[in-house]
Order: sequence, then structure tokens, then C-alpha cells
Amino acid sequence: MSNHDQFESPLISRYASKEMSFLFSPQYKHQTWRKLWILLAEGEKSLGLSITDEQISELKAHEADINWTEAEAEEKRRRHDVMAHVHAYGLQCPKAKGIIHLGATSAYVADNTDLIQMQQGLVYVRRRLCRVLDKFSAFALQYKDMPQLGATHFQAAQLTTVGKRVCLWIQDLLIDLEEVDHLVEVLPFRGVKGTTGTQASFMELFEGDHEKIKALDLYVTERAGFKKCLTITGQTYTRKWDHRVNNTLASLATSLSKFSTDLRLMQGLKEVEEPFEKDQIGSSAMAYKRNPMRSERIGSLARFVMAMPNATAFTQATQWFERTLDDSANKRLAIPEAFLATDAMLIIAENVASGMVVYPKVLEKRIMAELPFMATENIIMECVKKGGDRQLLHEEIRQLSMQAARVVKEEGKDNDLLQRILDSGKFGLTQVDLDRILDLRKFVGRGPEQVQEFVTGEVLPYIGQFDDWKSVGAGELKV
Repeated sequence: MSNHDQFESPLISRYASKEMSFLFSPQYKHQTWRKLWILLAEGEKSLGLSITDEQISELKAHEADINWTEAEAEEKRRRHDVMAHVHAYGLQCPKAKGIIHLGATSAYVADNTDLIQMQQGLVYVRRRLCRVLDKFSAFALQYKDMPQLGATHFQAAQLTTVGKRVCLWIQDLLIDLEEVDHLVEVLPFRGVKGTTGTQASFMELFEGDHEKIKALDLYVTERAGFKKCLTITGQTYTRKWDHRVNNTLASLATSLSKFSTDLRLMQGLKEVEEPFEKDQIGSSAMAYKRNPMRSERIGSLARFVMAMPNATAFTQATQWFERTLDDSANKRLAIPEAFLATDAMLIIAENVASGMVVYPKVLEKRIMAELPFMATENIIMECVKKGGDRQLLHEEIRQLSMQAARVVKEEGKDNDLLQRILDSGKFGLTQVDLDRILDLRKFVGRGPEQVQEFVTGEVLPYIGQFDDWKSVGAGELKV
């Protein structure tokens, strides 16, 4: 239950999934510290240090049952979170107390845990992004043939199709998926490096045996689930990795913002709407309203994520020599909250993509209000084929177009250009001729074929290489 007399992050209470929230929870963080201490002890034992199976078993027995009261009391006394948890772990593991954190510095658990959280967070993002792309792809294929008035500068332009417009969103998100996937693969582990990254403490432990030190580094890295560890670090891994991760999340946020903005505009035009539940209230004052609140929320969260790289950029830029501690408090905010907000946006995006509503009659009405102007060249060409003079026809249709435009703009009436053309004796066209000329399929170009080729040839094969997203359910839309 919420504590109503204290601030509570809305990213946790209102937006993000339980899965992503737990990833950045104190429980996950500190049980990962303990896992890393276990891996360190196992690696050191395997390489000849005097550590027993009994000590390691004792550490494993208390990996997840963190004695929070003792840890918090010790941190308040010592003002050092890592040493507070070393102390608390030692109270639970008296036989292993002396070998916990052996040879390591605080960054061993703190930095490596940050990298584990970021790697796993990117995997979660990849899963949800695949689900969004899957839903958008199905929608694009369903509506690949449905004509829609295109827009440049938010002014009427040549026709596109509903599915083709959605593919503009898919294309951006696919680029983001490629970036996220690449980052999952290349994100490195800090490994076992010591206080200033020189591994000097391990030179003492292993009596100058470089191969054993490298073997320990590799052991912990592989057991932690990473393909490579950094060769060079200061006390910490370079904060450029934090900045790179946040830049990737911010790039995804720009794509989701663009999609949500487009949908809000289409909902304002009553062409396509986001889902609207039976009991949902659009406005406290205007009962008829169907506000695009989900798309608006995506846009709002996107601004937050797009701003996060500023924090990681400044942090990376101002680290002095081997490290300073002005990164710590900033990282506690900038990394978890960027992931939580991204997770929330993807949950909402999947919900919207799963239930968008299309209004064909509105689409057709908007097209027909503009199509007569767009079709003038086609009409002229048809008449020329029948022996007409192009220059005379061009001037006549120009005059009629100006008259029709004046009626639309000044009198608010429907576009009557086609009727003016029929009534003019200079074109020699019948209604049948006009219907044939105005066949909407002639105005969408290769839009339908492009959708089919793009979705089936590029999008579905790419997301199909990941099978973990299919078994993960849609995230809960909390409010």
C-alpha cells in the first residue's frame, strides 16, 4: 500500500512494470552484490587461494536473505554502503566473513552490478520493443491498401495508405531495436580490477601471477553473463557506457514520441484513434470528448527520457582521473529512471498498437475534399488522349480550381471542382470517366507493395530471431 504522506515515484506506482521495477530495486541490487562476492570467492578458490567449500556454501545460503536492519544501521554509522553490506553479510556468514570482498574495491560490486542491471534492462526493452513492432506490423499489413490523405507540413499532399504511414513508425523503431540489440551484445563487464584499475591487490594475493589474475577476471565475467570485460578501467568503468545506454534509450523515446504525436493528430482529424474503454472519461467538463491520453502520456514520458542524456553526459565529462564520487548520486537517478520510463512507454505503445481504431468513411471524406485538386493532371491527360488541347484545358481547369477553392475556404462548402468539370463543355468527360480517373488505387503508388515488402522482408525476420518476447505477456496498463 502506498505511503500517502511521502513522495512516491510515479514511474513505480503508475507506469513501469513489476519486472523493470524489481531490476532496479534494493533487493535486486544487493543480492547481486552478494552473487558477485560469491563468484569472486569461487574464482579465487579455483585459482589456489585458501578458501573452503564450506565458506562458499555459507555465502550461497544467504545470497538473497539480506539482513537489512544490520546493513542500514552500519551504513548510517560508517557512511559507506559497500562496507555496510560486507559487515551485514559477515554477520550471517561468520565462517566466510574473512574472505568476503577479498582483494576487491567497492566498484567491483557497485559498477559490475550497474552493468548487469543495464544489460538486463536492455534485454527487457528489447522484448517489449519486439512486441510493439509485432503489433504495428500486423496493423500495417491489415491496412496496407486503405488510402489515406498524405500530409507534408500538415498540409494535404499526395495519398498514402494507413499501413504505409504506420511503417514510418515501424522503420524508426526497427532502427532503435537494432541499436538496443547491438548494445546488449557489446556492453562490457568491469571485471576484477582493484582500487585504481591496476589489479595491484590481486598481484599481492596471487604473488605476481599475471595469468591467474587474468583467469579470475575472465571467470567472474563469464559467470556474470558477459562476453567481454574491459582491459582498461580506472577505479570505475568509463561513464561513457552510461551515456551510451541513455542515448540509446533517448533515441527510442524520440521514435515513440513521433508515433504518439502522429496518432494524436490523426485522432484530432477523427481518422484513427487509440483505444477508448467503455467507462473511460475523456474530460471532466466535456462528456463527449475522447482525448488521446495514452499517446499524450507517451509523449510526456518521452520528454523525460530524451532529457536524461544531459545528466550522463555531464557525469562522464567531469570524472577526474581514476574517479570521483560525484557520479554516484546522479547514476542512481539517471539510469534507473530512464529504463523505467522507457519500459512504461513501451507498455502503453503496445496497448495502443493492439487496439487502434480506423474510420474509413472519415478517411474517404477527407480524401475526396482534396482529391479533385490532386487529380487535375490526370484529368488533363485523359482529355488530351481524346484530342483535347493541353494548354487550353490547363487554363480552364486552373480557373475552375480557383473557383472551387474559394467556395471551400470562404463559404465552407464541399469541394465541387469535379462537378464544375462535368458541367463545363470543354472536357467531354462523363461521370463514368471521372470515376475511373479517380480510382484511389491509382493515387497510392507502390504504398501497399512497400508495406508488404518491408514488414515481411525486414521487420518480421528481424524480430523473429528473438524468441523471448513471445512468451512475455503484455505489460499492465496501471492507470
